[in-house]
Amino acid sequence: MSYEFWIGARYAGLARGRGRNGRRDRFVSFIAATSMAGIALGVAALIVVLSVMNGFQTQVRDRMLSVLPHIELYVPRAAPEQVLQHWQQLAQDAEKNPQVKGAAPFVAAQAMLARGDALSGAQIRGIDAKLEHAVSDINQQMTEGRLDALTAGGFGIVLGNQLAGTLGVGVGDTLMVLAPQGSISPAGFTPRMRQFTVVGIFSSGYYEYDASLAFVNYEDAAKVFRDGGTSGVRLRIADMQKAPVVASELRTTMPPYVRASDWTQSNRTWFAAVQTEKRMMFLILALIVAVAAFNLLSSLVMAVKDKQSDIAILRTLGSTPGEIARIFLVQGSLIGVVGTLLGVGLGMLLAYNIDVIVPFIERMLGVQFLPQQIYFISELPSNPQSSDIIAIAVTSLVLSLLATLYPSWRASRLQPAQVLRHD
Repeated sequence: MSYEFWIGARYAGLARGRGRNGRRDRFVSFIAATSMAGIALGVAALIVVLSVMNGFQTQVRDRMLSVLPHIELYVPRAAPEQVLQHWQQLAQDAEKNPQVKGAAPFVAAQAMLARGDALSGAQIRGIDAKLEHAVSDINQQMTEGRLDALTAGGFGIVLGNQLAGTLGVGVGDTLMVLAPQGSISPAGFTPRMRQFTVVGIFSSGYYEYDASLAFVNYEDAAKVFRDGGTSGVRLRIADMQKAPVVASELRTTMPPYVRASDWTQSNRTWFAAVQTEKRMMFLILALIVAVAAFNLLSSLVMAVKDKQSDIAILRTLGSTPGEIARIFLVQGSLIGVVGTLLGVGLGMLLAYNIDVIVPFIERMLGVQFLPQQIYFISELPSNPQSSDIIAIAVTSLVLSLLATLYPSWRASRLQPAQVLRHD
């Protein structure tokens, strides 16, 4: 071990000297410890916050995709009844791709739902109840009724629980579905209307869908929205993260009039907003680490000031300015490395056990951080990702190293004669 490393570790409070002259300076050691603690807390806070944001994103994405398909194949501006006559062929062509694991027909349209004085807009999805389990989990999310009650010609409808509450309907009640398309007569425009019977209610856990989504049989939807709906095939793939790649491959193999849209395109705005929030949160919380790095810089400047006599003695014994600089580089680097490692350990400990820690704090304080009446989840999710942890650790180490440069340069510029004259 070189003497520069040993002295730097001693100044950082990580090694003890022997004898009267080898005692650690308590004040300098305390400043070094506070710098180390500041870096550790900043790193831990970054890891926990980004892990929670990842957990929110993952949970919302999974709940969205429990209702939505990974990929949709559709024919724009084509009558749904015409497209549905050939949906099996589209499904067979799509299933030639090894990533495709399930396919089912669909009809999508916008409509108004009316029940007495209650009126609400809704996204109507025409599905085949027998095949829907291959592309979504809506069958497992039914809270009342049964999804397979959506039979052709039965004109049944399954509503989200929030939408059902808005309209004040339950299983067995009837409501009117008003299509935006209609007929024009001398009396004016008349929208197309059809009475549907509520046969089920589902709860996906995602408020937007529970408040605006309704399912009907795809043949019934094709009749009601025969000149205004969009129809095609819903697909589920083995790895949802590869949906953009698979959709691109399908565009090259399917007929040119068939469009392919994956789940990242359908929710592009939401995911872009989440990524922007995550980047901004990283920058904001990185300021905590930056403040700790400034604290490290100030502690090293104080250490240089306090150890001027030591520096002068080392210079008179033959130490070069570069060796003096390396002593304080070692001191600052050790503080940064140890603080970063402690922060990574603490952050991972909190991030991986947040599902236990937060309920304990809620019980101890008698509060609830995520009321289920306001948020669509009641537990704080966490999903630590190695890429985030590595980026945080590297950022902390770089800032710590930069903070050591100026004090080390100042130490190397000290002239032993001037120091000893005033000592």
